[in-house]
Amino acid sequence: MKIGILGAGTWGLALARNQFNAGHEVTVWSALPEEVDELSRTRRQRNLPGMIIPSGIVFTKDISEACADKDIILSAVPSVFVRSTAKTAAPYIKDGQIIVDVAKGIEAETFLTLSEVILSEIPQSKVVALSGPTHAEEVARDLPTTIVAAHEDIKVAEFVQEAFTNNILRVYTNTDVKGVEICGALKNIIALATGIATGLGYGDNIKAAIMTRGLAEIARIGSKLGCLPETFSGLAGMGDLIVTAMSRHSRNNRCGQLLGEGLPTEEAVKLVGMVVEGINAIPAAIAMSEKYDVDMPIIRAVDRVVNQGADPDVVITDLMERDSGTELVAHP
Repeated sequence: MKIGILGAGTWGLALARNQFNAGHEVTVWSALPEEVDELSRTRRQRNLPGMIIPSGIVFTKDISEACADKDIILSAVPSVFVRSTAKTAAPYIKDGQIIVDVAKGIEAETFLTLSEVILSEIPQSKVVALSGPTHAEEVARDLPTTIVAAHEDIKVAEFVQEAFTNNILRVYTNTDVKGVEICGALKNIIALATGIATGLGYGDNIKAAIMTRGLAEIARIGSKLGCLPETFSGLAGMGDLIVTAMSRHSRNNRCGQLLGEGLPTEEAVKLVGMVVEGINAIPAAIAMSEKYDVDMPIIRAVDRVVNQGADPDVVITDLMERDSGTELVAHP
C-alpha cells in the first residue's frame, strides 16, 4: 500500500519504519522544514537514537505529497496540532479516504476526541483510531507489540488491521471508537499520578491503587458517554494504562516523577523534552467531569499539582483521607 504520514515524531517515524519494512511505500511530512532536511540527511530521529530510518522512506515539506493518491494517511502530530493539520490537509483528501489517527487526546474547547476533530475538518474521510500499549522506543527496536484499530464500521477497522499487522505488530479491532479514544487520552493523566507517587518515594502499593482507581474514573466517564465496558479492560484501556503508568519510556510517567520530586510543571516538561500529552488532556477531563457529574478525584488531584502548584505530598494525603467507599457500586 501507499501510506502517507503526517508528523515526524517518535511514534510517526517508528510506524513509518515498521510499515516500510512490511513492504509498504511510505512518505512522511513534517510542518518543520528544518526537521525534514535533518531527517533526510541523517536518517535518524533524535529521540530514537538506535533506529536507522530506511533510505526508501521519502520525506517531504509538501503536505499534498503525503496526502495525494494514498491508501492510508496516518495522522501522527501532537494532539494540540491535530485540528490545524487536518485543516491544512483537507483540500488534498479524496472522498472515502482512510485516515488513521495515532495521537491521543481530547480537544478542551469542544470535548471532541481526535478522530472527531479530524472528521470535523475532513468530513469526507473515514477516521480510524489506532491505540494501545505502544511505546515508539520498542516498536523502533522491532519488539512485539499489540494495538487496537477502532472504527464504527468493522470492515474499515479490518482494512487497517490487515494493513498494519506484521510480525512486530498484532492488531485487534474494536467498534467502540469513543471508548478507545477516551482511554488513550485519560490514561496519560493517571500516568502522571503514578509518576508523582514515584517521585515522592512511595512504593508499588499506592501506584497499583492509582492505576486501578484511575481506570475506574476513566470507565465512569466512559459509561456516561455510552462506551462499551469491555474497552476499558482491553488493550486501549488497561493495557495502555499499565505501559504508560509504569514504563521508563513514558513521558507522562517521567514528568510526574519530576513533579513529585518538587519541580514546577514548566521545568518538568522542559526536562522531559517531548510533548507530555497528559498535561494537555487535563482541562478537557476536568470540564467533562463537571458536565457529566462524574467524580474523578485522582484526575483532579493531578490538576492541583500540575496547574495549581499544590504540594504533591499533601495531595496524596488528601486522596488517602477521603471518605471511605466501596468497589461494588459506581462510587469514587
